[in-house]
Amino acid sequence: MIAIVDYRAGNLTSVLRAVNHIGFQAEITDSPGAIRAADRVIFPGVGAAGETMANLRRLGLDQVLRRDVYEAGKPILGICIGVQIIFEASEEDNAACLGLLPGRVVRFPASGLKVPQIGWNRVRFTRPHPIFEGIPSGAEFYFVNSYHPQPASADLVLATAEYGVEFAAVVGRRNLVATQFHLEKSGPMGLRMLANFCGWNGLC
Repeated sequence: MIAIVDYRAGNLTSVLRAVNHIGFQAEITDSPGAIRAADRVIFPGVGAAGETMANLRRLGLDQVLRRDVYEAGKPILGICIGVQIIFEASEEDNAACLGLLPGRVVRFPASGLKVPQIGWNRVRFTRPHPIFEGIPSGAEFYFVNSYHPQPASADLVLATAEYGVEFAAVVGRRNLVATQFHLEKSGPMGLRMLANFCGWNGLC
């Protein structure tokens, strides 16, 4: 079973439908026990970093995600807001986040482009990873974001995109991978990447 973390935000049902569509069982849950028992965990959705972290702490899920999922070696996928909360801090709301990866999340600089970025953008892989199997580097995925991750080490960056600046579009380490773009809204390539995660054992 795949646990989709319910942290009181939107877009969870579309991820559940996408996972079911590609043939995997999943449930939306805020139960620490269900998340601990799951084979894999997806943290998707849209929202603000401060409110997201406040809800995780109130539900007791911050420690579950840190200790019982990430540190335990269980495969975990972050999508959109899920790529923000895995770092140490975000400029959005000046939020202290989970700190699973070193680095911070920053707002796109003023460059004449509209913020948030909304729409399709080309993603280029910087290193191989099982989640990219069967997907060409340069494929397009669907983004909705005003902020982007700024990892402390280039080794954490798995793929990049450009929107005024080059930024990390996919990050990962060990059993954790996270995408700034929405897999569930990115057509066949997004579904393929989601299926790759659902079959991934957490090893690189």
